Amino acid sequence: MEPVTLTTDRLLLRTVGPQDTDAVYAAAQDHDTQRWISQFPSPYLREHAESFTGQTAPDGWAHDSMYTFGLFLPDGRLAGMLGITMRALGVGEIGFWATKEHRGRGYVTEAALAAARWAFTALAVDRLEWRAEVGNGPSRAVAERVGFTVEGTLRSAVNNKGVRRDCWVGSLLPSDLGLPSTSPYLPARGGNVSGIPYRPNP
Repeated sequence: MEPVTLTTDRLLLRTVGPQDTDAVYAAAQDHDTQRWISQFPSPYLREHAESFTGQTAPDGWAHDSMYTFGLFLPDGRLAGMLGITMRALGVGEIGFWATKEHRGRGYVTEAALAAARWAFTALAVDRLEWRAEVGNGPSRAVAERVGFTVEGTLRSAVNNKGVRRDCWVGSLLPSDLGLPSTSPYLPARGGNVSGIPYRPNP
């Protein structure tokens, strides 16, 4: 897929490229970002930023495997990053982080809502997952503001720089945002969903 651009009231969401290497490298020097983002090496070197903007991000779009958006303010400053990685047919996983100087302003929540709507309508995603290491309260707060249902804790589910840690997992469905699914959904609890009668297994 060719990269797309999304807009919100305050942000421009577009893919990143070599022209954004300096901004990504500078933002990635923040201690909290390196602590909580398991994919971030520490120390985070300029070569890591070059690889991300020059290869990882564009390859993800080209292969329809990961859709990366930089969160840019109207003046061009980078406010954060967001990515949706395809995990299975109809299932994507969202990840995000904010730059240190732009935290606490609702930018990531705003971007995550826009990206979720795009994933449900343009990618035929029927389940969007969110995961964060237990203790990453800001990430969980964003997920809950967007509308994710936190489903539980997965033991030893993430490897953060060589240490296995527990993580929270949550999900967002199209119906949570008032959007239709691409296929009928029959919850384990409840009766008639999308016109399909509920019959327990014999």
